[in-house]
Amino acid sequence: MASVRLHELSQTFEHQIAIRDISFEIPDGEFWVLVGPSGCGKSTILRSIAGLEPITSGQIFIGDICVNQIPARQRDVAMVFQNYALYPHMSVAKNLAFGLEMRQTPPAHIRDRVVQVAQMLGITHLLDRLPRQLSGGQQQRVALGRAIVRQPQVFLLDEPLSNLDAQLRAEMRGELKLLHQAVNTTTIYVTHDRTEAMTLADRLVVLSHGQIQQIGTPAEIYTQPANRTVATFIGDPPMNLLPASYRNGQIVIGSCHWECSRELQNQLLSYRDRNFEVGLRAEAIVLTTVEAGVFTARVDVIEPLGRETVLRVSLLTDPSGTAPTAGDALTVMLITTDRVAHPIGEIVGLRFEESDLFIFDGESGGCIHAPSRNISTIVPV
Repeated sequence: MASVRLHELSQTFEHQIAIRDISFEIPDGEFWVLVGPSGCGKSTILRSIAGLEPITSGQIFIGDICVNQIPARQRDVAMVFQNYALYPHMSVAKNLAFGLEMRQTPPAHIRDRVVQVAQMLGITHLLDRLPRQLSGGQQQRVALGRAIVRQPQVFLLDEPLSNLDAQLRAEMRGELKLLHQAVNTTTIYVTHDRTEAMTLADRLVVLSHGQIQQIGTPAEIYTQPANRTVATFIGDPPMNLLPASYRNGQIVIGSCHWECSRELQNQLLSYRDRNFEVGLRAEAIVLTTVEAGVFTARVDVIEPLGRETVLRVSLLTDPSGTAPTAGDALTVMLITTDRVAHPIGEIVGLRFEESDLFIFDGESGGCIHAPSRNISTIVPV
């Protein structure tokens, strides 16, 4: 096992910058997840660590050794790909043993390791089958087993669950966490799925346009996002962002005015002539009557999810609900757990606490105010 450190790693493809000045250090034995939208550079980072992509500049350390000039086969890392990459003509046992055979490991040790890993993954009964005779979940276990059997210093996983159905993905997430606890090997996992990222990671590295936006635990990223890019990507439903301004001690959103505390007024004094954005997590908004609401809204879309319902609503200019806000209607998403039916077109009130507000600079997108308390003791994903 070993730590992994990247120092100012950059990669350019035909004058197109894929990643720029990527620096972080993963302590030995931790499970880190690189997360971000497609094209953000996360797979490029993973392939660079593996030695599958030549880097333009920077340094990669595995343990105390700079591996820039070390070929991929000598870096002692194991990579699990999205498409499993199993040898179709080999049995499961042969697939598991292949890496050790290439290293001329004694046959007795190979047999012991294959049996040990197969038992760990619950695939002992599949050892004589070919990959085409396996389900997707079984193939994924074999791909993981082929990496584990080698006992590498680092595991690299590139969206390994993306080809599985939703139920199997949830099961495999749990198995991956148990597996990491068992092998305790430094692991770097790449995904665009925010649920996978939040549930698996010891720490998240949130990426956008080839640059790191924030590094932190899932709870830190969720409750204290560095900027609006992180805030809107992490969390499901995404954070509501509403263009706002500050006038005479009030936050103005569309044509709705909301008086804020003296403390928040002092923070917003410099924004009297500048725009900013108010952020609200869906679970921080309470559905109420029009009379009790801070804002009035019209229900536009209903998404029942069983124990909870996601509502998309449009903020209105007046309690009568006869007109949307000036310009494009401002849409808000919220979560409700009550069993009361809310038909499309219903006029409702929305209420929230100042302690749940995020505020982002209108130009830079940086977070200038975060909630004074956690939205929830359990971070939703």
